[in-house]
Amino acid sequence: MASSSLEEAMFWRRTYAEIVAMEEDVMARVRELMAEQSVVARREVELSNVPVIAGQLERFRTRLHRWEGRLLQLETDGHSQHERIP
Repeated sequence: MASSSLEEAMFWRRTYAEIVAMEEDVMARVRELMAEQSVVARREVELSNVPVIAGQLERFRTRLHRWEGRLLQLETDGHSQHERIP
């Protein structure tokens, strides 16, 4: 197992975990702000802003899951290689 691949997977997992947390905070804040708006303004935000943030959040979650899977694969491959060494 190349340590650079493991380091890269750890780096991207950390990065996307941070981005997901930030996007979740953004969505929570938008919802807080929506509660203070008029019905018309809230509906407009629901139709325009919320889907954009939700889409971004889903894309970043997908990337995070891919890097988590890659990291698990690298860790599993590493353990398998070490177990085969007498």
